[in-house]
Amino acid sequence: MEELICSVEFLRGTAEIVARVSSEAGGVREYRGSNSTTVIDQVINDLQEEFESAPAS
Repeated sequence: MEELICSVEFLRGTAEIVARVSSEAGGVREYRGSNSTTVIDQVINDLQEEFESAPAS
């Protein structure tokens, strides 16, 4: 059985990239940066910390 554990959206504005991340453990949060690499790195680091600290199911 598959279960959605998080949702990630990337949006491009005129001057910045925005990522919206939603998960049961972390709620909804946004990351902003002037380039995609910076924003993607922020999302990866946050999700990695979240999933490493989550209890095993």
